[in-house]
Amino acid sequence: MAFPDWLTSTQWLTVPLSAVGIYFAVILFHRLNGLRSFSTMSAFDFVMTVAIGSLVATTILSPRPALMEGVLGLTALFLLQSLIALGRSAGKAFERIVDNEPLLLMRKGEVFEKNLQKARVTRDDLRVKLRENGILRYRDVEAVIMETTGIISVIKRQEGVEMDDDLLQSVRT
Repeated sequence: MAFPDWLTSTQWLTVPLSAVGIYFAVILFHRLNGLRSFSTMSAFDFVMTVAIGSLVATTILSPRPALMEGVLGLTALFLLQSLIALGRSAGKAFERIVDNEPLLLMRKGEVFEKNLQKARVTRDDLRVKLRENGILRYRDVEAVIMETTGIISVIKRQEGVEMDDDLLQSVRT
């Protein structure tokens, strides 16, 4: 009885070997590059994480790229991430090129319609985030911010407590 080609692939040995090899390469680069390797603090970090996942999957399951080509690709991605991180820490000008600025969508109960439009967030999207955060009234909101990653942060107002202005320093109004 003949089995279909997809069931009897000749890669039965190369797939697990590639998986082990690329797995250890990711661990090594992550240890060398630090905790930020898989963070999603910026849009660039998110793209980096997706690119690594795609490269790892392709290296494991496809004959091309070969394991060493996959490791070379990982090297390039982690090196690029390190260079971008250095550039971001060197000055605000470079940081503005690479990262989005957080955007204030709501402050002290007031919704900023123009900023909702800039962020392409609807009122319904905003309501969902407020409900997810247990907000009962608009006046219970200190601030709502569209972060650099696209995540929407909701900061609840607390009676008698003022929010530090520094927390909104880099947020566009």
